Amino acid sequence: MRNAFEIQGGKKLKGEIIPQGAKNEALQIISAVLLTGEKMTINNIPDIQDVNKLIELVGDMGVEVNRISRSVCTFEAKEIDQDFFNSEAFKTKGGGLRGSIMILGPLLARFGKASIPKPGGDKIGRRRLDTHFLGFEKLGARFDYNPETGFYNVDASNLRGTYILLDEASVTGTANIVMAAVLAKGTTTIYNAACEPYLQQLCKMLNRMGAKISGIASNLLTIEGVESLGGTEHTMLPDMIEIGSFIGLAAMTGSEITIKDVKYKELGMIPDVFKRLGIQMKLRGDDIYIPSQDHYEIDTFIDGSLLTVADSPWPGFTPDLLSIVLVVATQAKGSVLIHQKMFESRLFFVDKLLDMGANIILCDPHRATVIGLDKQIQLRGISMTSPDIRAGVSLLIAALSAQGKSTIYNIEQIERGYQNIDTRLKALGADITRI
Repeated sequence: MRNAFEIQGGKKLKGEIIPQGAKNEALQIISAVLLTGEKMTINNIPDIQDVNKLIELVGDMGVEVNRISRSVCTFEAKEIDQDFFNSEAFKTKGGGLRGSIMILGPLLARFGKASIPKPGGDKIGRRRLDTHFLGFEKLGARFDYNPETGFYNVDASNLRGTYILLDEASVTGTANIVMAAVLAKGTTTIYNAACEPYLQQLCKMLNRMGAKISGIASNLLTIEGVESLGGTEHTMLPDMIEIGSFIGLAAMTGSEITIKDVKYKELGMIPDVFKRLGIQMKLRGDDIYIPSQDHYEIDTFIDGSLLTVADSPWPGFTPDLLSIVLVVATQAKGSVLIHQKMFESRLFFVDKLLDMGANIILCDPHRATVIGLDKQIQLRGISMTSPDIRAGVSLLIAALSAQGKSTIYNIEQIERGYQNIDTRLKALGADITRI
């Protein structure tokens, strides 16, 4: 098993790259196929581990899955094998995949019951599932946790619409509750709902299937329950995290790169944050063109004080790109404070960057100040291990810009979120080998 990347850094890259379909959207959309017995056609599916595992999981449940190509799939959930949910196979597959929590809402809505093992996933602090469970309970579901089997058994035979104020604007929590509510009796109102583009995509697709959801793109969703839903066709957005990663990669390596078909209007403030780091980019049609630049200078606030980049729920800046911003800032001119508000432990990959020669002060688990090297001193290649998906790609970008050889272990973490990343980077001229 070749599970490390060896990278010879310091090379300028050039060319075009197409972002994959959005991973976070895919996990919601593929779960939503369980809401109907009719045929669903899904396009632009990212060919990555987490998504492929979920496709395999719905297949094991009895959904007819037809993989027309790596990016196009049809699903027909006519029959669902209820016994499968109490099996060891489901415990193993469902427990190891954090996205498996997303099947709960559709199963409760359509069949009135479900079982789910305690989910796993990334080590990025305590990612609570309370939002999901509290929302289902308000709709009338009853939870029973069996510590011997490690399963939650849920009875939702009488789901009724209600007013729900979410304790946090959780994207997966909102999506799951929306999917449960579309077939509940009466009207459900969700306040403090997440409004990410992925969630908007889900709601628009559900409406095409016959749901009645209003308030899409706002934090107040109203869902009138319907009797049943039909099939439809859906195309995923490109992955905004990949797009942000490629903008950062171009800047760090001084490369001329065109990122194709980015659905620019759905990127929110992502391009603006990278522009504040001094990165030049032009919109050409729906492509982002980044010219080769030897220097980029971090903006300050109007009063001259240090720029702060912080994450917040959409339409704020996504937490998934903070690690990329941090890495890119190491080679900028100027300084920036990175403030990771939404998760713990996501800045703990900074030690690897320090080993590479970056100038960073880790203030506490949530804040790091980066003093840019202005490309006067190149980072140096080292051996390191990827702690999670986003940090892994950030370290990969650092390695591509560094002098000498870097080895990144535990690349399974990276490949859970980025499809064929080595092949796609090689096409741009990167010197990256699997070992």
